[in-house]
Amino acid sequence: MTPRIGVVSTLVLLLGTAQMVLAQSAPVAPMPYTANHHPEFVRVAEATFLHDEDVVLGVASRNVAKAFPAADLSQHGSVFDQLPDGPISVTWCGVCNTGIVFRAEMQGRTLHFQYDRMVAANEVQKDLETGSSWQQATGEAIDGPLKGAHLTIYPFVRTTWSAWRKRYPDTMVLKPLPGYAERMPDRSTRIKAVTRVGPEGAPNGALAVDQRLPARETVAGLEVGRETVAYPFSALRIVRVVNDRVGGLPIVIVHQPASDTTTAFEARSKGRVLTFQAASDDASSVIDRETRSTWNAYGLCFEGPLKGTQLKQVILVSQFWFAWSQFRPGTRVFTAR
Repeated sequence: MTPRIGVVSTLVLLLGTAQMVLAQSAPVAPMPYTANHHPEFVRVAEATFLHDEDVVLGVASRNVAKAFPAADLSQHGSVFDQLPDGPISVTWCGVCNTGIVFRAEMQGRTLHFQYDRMVAANEVQKDLETGSSWQQATGEAIDGPLKGAHLTIYPFVRTTWSAWRKRYPDTMVLKPLPGYAERMPDRSTRIKAVTRVGPEGAPNGALAVDQRLPARETVAGLEVGRETVAYPFSALRIVRVVNDRVGGLPIVIVHQPASDTTTAFEARSKGRVLTFQAASDDASSVIDRETRSTWNAYGLCFEGPLKGTQLKQVILVSQFWFAWSQFRPGTRVFTAR
């Protein structure tokens, strides 16, 4: 009898192991794709659903800093929140690899957004208050009572959880709704992978694709006045610091390759134009050539004659090239020389 019991036990063990492997390898069904209009936030110590290299969109207003995990945003399309200076909508389009934060108000009215449809392989969201539909990549209302209006982009940074947490150790973090946290690791892995090397070709539904860059090369897009420029991440990882002029403004762009954090500022102080170069290999600090002052990657001078000066932020939008170029034909493309 003992051998039989041993055989049965072994079979049961093998069967249990096989079921576990199948359960782990089976695709996890997605949760309902619906906007989160009543978000909850937790402190850093409670954000166990995040890992250091996970991508987040970070916002800061007065003494409030918040992080919105891209892997969670990608399951909702839009998250509404209220900051000290007003309501915002934190958005993500997974097809375009685009995260943008908008002021969630128009003509003095607070707006709440919900996924509507895809146009040009980019999400369109409808506001619940007026029924107008808004193109996520541009913030423009493409139909409805507010057609032609543009949402204002709210200052934000696309970065990693470790980089944001280091900058704002007291930050609050968007808490995933029940069932959504379990799906974040796979989504986070994909977001990081496609940012490094995007899939071949443009997705179905994209408009005419500009052939100057691969369709799903991630770029940092900048629009000042009527001029638009795309800075490919592949080039920024090499040069790290770019001194440019866009829409008549002197601009400095700082890219930290380890986290793919890209920031931009008006490169002038007290009426004087400044030019910058990296002060460290990771571009966490830069030096201006005119005064030899040292600045962090977020435009704050912490050493030298200009100590305490804060440069004015210019908002970058990171997304796949096809998404940026199809709405902004003729955009200039930065190349590393």
